[in-house]
Amino acid sequence: MQGSKLYVGNLNYSATNEELEELFSDYGEVKEVNVIEGKGFGFVEMSNPAEAEKAKEALDGSDFAGRTLKIDEARPPRPRGEGRGPYRGGGGRSRDEGRRPSRDGRQRGDSRRY
Repeated sequence: MQGSKLYVGNLNYSATNEELEELFSDYGEVKEVNVIEGKGFGFVEMSNPAEAEKAKEALDGSDFAGRTLKIDEARPPRPRGEGRGPYRGGGGRSRDEGRRPSRDGRQRGDSRRY
């Protein structure tokens, strides 16, 4: 393991930073804990990669507050503005380009009368 920050998934939604710190402190010095409220996951940073690996091996798949933990090395955060999903930027076409004409053959916004 290269880093000392761990992703902790499948947390009970009521899990606290203090509970995770207590759980992980059996495997070394805990530098930082951040439970993402209402999301069911969080991050724990250990003081070095060896302690992080030891905690991962011991706790991955273990039961915590009625849930089976999923522990993995944390990935670096994505730069803001990247990624997939709705409202992430233009589609590369104008408003009417690529639209099918209506049944009467007019494009949207075409105000011709017959």
